[in-house]
Amino acid sequence: MPYFFISAAHKSSGKTTVSIGLSAALRARGLQVQAFKKGPDYIDPLWLSSATGRCCQNLDFYTMPRKEIEQEFQYRMAGADVGLVEGNKGLYDGLDLDGSNSNAALASLLDAPVILVIDARGMTRGIAPLILGYQAFDRDVRIEGVILNRVGGSRHESKLRRVIEHYTDARVVGALHNDPTLEIDERHLGLMPSNEALRAREQIDRLSQAVGTQVDLERVLAIAAGAPPLRNAAPPLPVDGGGPTVRIGIPRDRAFGFYYPGDLEKLEREGALLIPFDTLSDPALPEVDGLFIGGGFPEMVMRELEANRPLREQIRAFIEGGGPVYAECGGLMYLSRSLTWRGQRCAMVGAIPGDTVMYPKPQGRGYVRLRETPAALWPSPESGGREISAHEFHYSVLENLDPGLTFAYEVLRGQGIDGEHDGLVHKNLLASYTHMRDVGGNCWTRRFIEHVRAVGRGA
Repeated sequence: MPYFFISAAHKSSGKTTVSIGLSAALRARGLQVQAFKKGPDYIDPLWLSSATGRCCQNLDFYTMPRKEIEQEFQYRMAGADVGLVEGNKGLYDGLDLDGSNSNAALASLLDAPVILVIDARGMTRGIAPLILGYQAFDRDVRIEGVILNRVGGSRHESKLRRVIEHYTDARVVGALHNDPTLEIDERHLGLMPSNEALRAREQIDRLSQAVGTQVDLERVLAIAAGAPPLRNAAPPLPVDGGGPTVRIGIPRDRAFGFYYPGDLEKLEREGALLIPFDTLSDPALPEVDGLFIGGGFPEMVMRELEANRPLREQIRAFIEGGGPVYAECGGLMYLSRSLTWRGQRCAMVGAIPGDTVMYPKPQGRGYVRLRETPAALWPSPESGGREISAHEFHYSVLENLDPGLTFAYEVLRGQGIDGEHDGLVHKNLLASYTHMRDVGGNCWTRRFIEHVRAVGRGA
């Protein structure tokens, strides 16, 4: 089962657009492509999922032990013809000095051949020492090919190829000429999510065409074939649903779309029936036992959210009536009293006693470490305040908070709501800036479903 790793010399080299184009071009050949993304990112996986037609899966050292990463990779590769793993930032970039959580470390763990994307703007002879340095830095990392990106034209491409051939043994497997139409619009959280971009399909087709004509796909597949055989695909870890089905409302629209596919699967395996609804257009809340409101870009459509007053009022009534709700980041923003961005203020649900204000720069960004407090609505079975590894990325702050609020988490690393706490608790609502993932023993989906069932029984 062939697979390969796409990385880059540094951040913003264009590896995501290359990965999307490769995924779509290989799919156009009739191949089943399984994509993976290193790290906790939501947005790139949305694009890769659209390009492949299969849910992209996240592989993340911070929240997952190495064994779980290997098992997840093997399991998700079942039924695929080729796997593509996209890194984040540069090949050797990572949290720790020893590189133990770098892209190179993930490529080594999976024994994946690497194709390095290089932003070639303004480069000629200088590309040779760059490639030689990356090859020599860690001999355990197999850099099997190079894709030149943002090349200035045919003459520039010829110069780069001659330099690389003369000074290195690296193989150029493609050269994408600079074309602004291939770039994907960027926003404050990264690439525009494909569930929100109206022309996402056209953009993916454009990238597929460019990559299909400017990258040697046969050589890419030959590199992928150099990956070692995978062991038998590991089945999902056993789950004991152990209770009646519960109906969980989940907004899937232009405002909210940040959900890990694996977490949604685990919710269903725990006995949840996921009921999608649209916060922008649905006039009424569907019949549900609980709500899971994920992240997204509520500020981009805040006027439409405000205009749908009947739904906002129903959600607030559901919460005030004790309905169980879990909200992350964008969901927290939506449940606050108001949302202010670029001088405009719009009313939101009003269940959280605070106002959301957007700022030009990130207010919380990166990995977080939390410790559960006794106020946690659906705590881990361990006593003594379990610690949780997760992440946050938000440009907003909750301001004008009422005094005496209750929080589910103490922030050990990160920002959370106020730098010290996250996970605001109100009745059966838990709302946080932190994005959880059901990996590494953090079985939040099971605990949330058990909580929904307990509330339904009047516990």
